[in-house]
Amino acid sequence: MQEQYRTVAREGVHETEVNRSRFLCALAPAATEEEAQTFLARVRGEHPGASHHCYAYVIGADASVQKASDDGEPGGTAGVPMLQMLLRREVRYAVAVVTRYYGGVKLGAGGLIRAYGGAVGEALDELGTIVRQRYRLATVTVDHQRAGKLENDLRATGTVVREVRYAEAVTIGIALPDADVERFLAWLADSTAGAASLELGAEAYGDI
Repeated sequence: MQEQYRTVAREGVHETEVNRSRFLCALAPAATEEEAQTFLARVRGEHPGASHHCYAYVIGADASVQKASDDGEPGGTAGVPMLQMLLRREVRYAVAVVTRYYGGVKLGAGGLIRAYGGAVGEALDELGTIVRQRYRLATVTVDHQRAGKLENDLRATGTVVREVRYAEAVTIGIALPDADVERFLAWLADSTAGAASLELGAEAYGDI
C-alpha cells in the first residue's frame, strides 16, 4: 500500500483558448470510478452544446485504474495526453474532463495533443494539488485526571487528534503514520506512567 499520494486540491474549472476553440478543463477528486463517471455526466449536462467532452481519470494510490476517452476527437489526441499529464504530475484519485467548443479552425493532431494535455496542466497549476499520507487510526483511552494534559501533549507533539469523547473514561481518536506506532506506544507509556491504553484501528489517508 502506498505511503502517500498526490491529488487535486479542490474541484474547479480552468479555461484556455487555442485558435478560437475554447477548452474548459474541469478537475475534481474522485475516490472511485463511479465518482469519476458521475462527475463526467455532470459536466456533460452543464455543457450540452459543446463539441466534445474528453476525459481521463486515475484511481488508486498506485494508479491501478486508468481510463481515457477522446469523445470523437481523432484517436489518441485528447484522452491519452490528458491521462499522461495526470500521470506525469503524479496525480491520483482524480478526474479531468476537457470540454471543447469548436472555434472553426482545425488544430491538427499535434495541436490537439498540446491543447488537451496543456488544458489539464494549466488547470492543475491553477487549482493546485495536495499530498495525502497513509495513517493508522487509533484510540487512546485514559482517565479523566490525565486526559486534559495528555490531549495538550498530543497536540503539542504534532499528533493528529480527530476527536475526544468523555464517558466513564476519556477516549481520544488519533491518526498515526504506521512507522510511528511503536515509538508512540513507548511515548504514551512514559507520559502517562502506563495509565493509558492504545487500540489500533483501520488505515486511512489524510492531508499532510
